Amino acid sequence: MSLDLSIPVLVVDDYQTMIRILRNLLKQIGFTDVDDASDGQAALEKLRNRKYGLVISDWNMAPMTGFELLQHVRADAELSALPFIMVTAEAKTENVVAAKQAGVNNYIVKPFNAETLRSKISAVIGA
Repeated sequence: MSLDLSIPVLVVDDYQTMIRILRNLLKQIGFTDVDDASDGQAALEKLRNRKYGLVISDWNMAPMTGFELLQHVRADAELSALPFIMVTAEAKTENVVAAKQAGVNNYIVKPFNAETLRSKISAVIGA
C-alpha cells in the first residue's frame, strides 16, 4: 500500500507540543508538506486558502473544537470530501460515534506512535 507523501497535511491543535509531535511523526512517515493551525477557526481560514490532502485535528480546542471544525468542513461543498482524522485523549464511545456521524474518516486516541498514525492515514488515503 503506497501513500502519496507529497500531499499537503494540515495539523490542527491548540497545544504547540502536540503540533511538534505530529509534525515529527509525519516527517518520520515521509510527509514533507505539513502546515499547522492552532484552532478550528484558523484551520478553516487555511483550508479556504489552500488545497490540503488531509486534516489531522485535535478534538478539544477553543474557541472552535475539532468536532465543530469537522462539521464546518463537511458542510462546505469545496471541502466536504477532504480526508479528516480526529485525535483525542478520550476514547469515549459517544465521541467516536458522534465523530463518525459527523463524517470523520478515522480516529486516533492519544498516546500513539508513527506506526499507528501511518496505518490510520493509510486507511484514509492509501492507494
